[in-house]
Amino acid sequence: MRTDKKERTGIELGVMKNRIFNVLFISVFTAMLGLGIVSPLMPIYAESLGATGIWLGIIFAGFSISRGIFMPVIGRISDRKGRKKFILSGLFLYTIISIAYIQAASVYTLTFIRIIHGFASAMVIPIAMAYVGEISPEGEEGKYMGTFTVSLFLGMGFGPFIGGVLEDSFGMATAFYAMASLSALSLSICFLFLPEIDRFKARHKPRASFREILRNRVFKAVMLFRGINAFGRATLLSFLPVFASKMLTSSQIGAILATNILLTAFLQRPFGILADRYNRLLMIVLGMALASLSLILIPLLNTFPQFFLVAVILGLGGGLAMPAASAIVVTAGRNAGQGSTMGIFNTAMSMGMIAAPLVSGVIMDVFGISKVFYFAGLISFVGMLLFSMIADWS
Repeated sequence: MRTDKKERTGIELGVMKNRIFNVLFISVFTAMLGLGIVSPLMPIYAESLGATGIWLGIIFAGFSISRGIFMPVIGRISDRKGRKKFILSGLFLYTIISIAYIQAASVYTLTFIRIIHGFASAMVIPIAMAYVGEISPEGEEGKYMGTFTVSLFLGMGFGPFIGGVLEDSFGMATAFYAMASLSALSLSICFLFLPEIDRFKARHKPRASFREILRNRVFKAVMLFRGINAFGRATLLSFLPVFASKMLTSSQIGAILATNILLTAFLQRPFGILADRYNRLLMIVLGMALASLSLILIPLLNTFPQFFLVAVILGLGGGLAMPAASAIVVTAGRNAGQGSTMGIFNTAMSMGMIAAPLVSGVIMDVFGISKVFYFAGLISFVGMLLFSMIADWS
């Protein structure tokens, strides 16, 4: 009798975990598709409002500063209070903000909207990742996180291409309306179908402090990777459209960004499975090396096939590194709390995304846009060396 009850409980929990995973995967894909649609258009939109290189940096950094401040705090609270309410609140703000972008009349207004958008983002992606980390079986962190991360990259991968086509065909405003519609759809899916996992787990597990989390050498190295990786990706998203706009159409730029991100997406699950079997730190180092090479090559490109090839190399680097890093963070989160570790992990990403547009904006204004990519490649290479020194390889 007890065995039957235990089996029923196990089956119920398994079904609930699958439901959580599927709902989050669909919802995050939908939300990220909306964000991806406007990503290649945001620099051009900002320039149409009078943004210089430094203002491009400020506009993009505003999002990441806000996101970086709130992610650890919200993640920590979600470990105690549950996660669904934060995801719903963030998606609701996404929907409202998407419409607000169209009303921006100056770089100041656009910057303010980006700051609010960053706050909303702190309640969605990191908390969804913590949700998935919570239901990942021990020894399969790479598989689960790699599979889930496909939703992020697929959304961001298909989005730029769709955004380029919408802008070419119907104008800039259509892209923002599309983002609003997709955010509202994601909100509806989560509201109707996402259960709160807290009812299936102990509420009062011991949690490590932020200071204790950061004492772990491997976790510190992974944070460095996340920041450096974000620096390169933010440079690419912020300045590649400006650099390539004189050589390529909006649709071609969107296709290049889509190629990079979609290849990374398709590699997440297979490389996530590899990360459960082989050295995760080595996979991260190889990914950083490919990223560095790709960024340094960008100023030498002038045709669509050349841009396409470099996008493939960069996508391979992301496919190698990201699932390995996420798996390490989930493992650390078993003791410290998934919301806390995912919050810190994604704050490191925000730090890179804050630094990249600000530093790169100054470099663009002073030295020219081609030097932006040389600098980002150098940062990635130095970051790879530091990662190798900090990480505990024993």
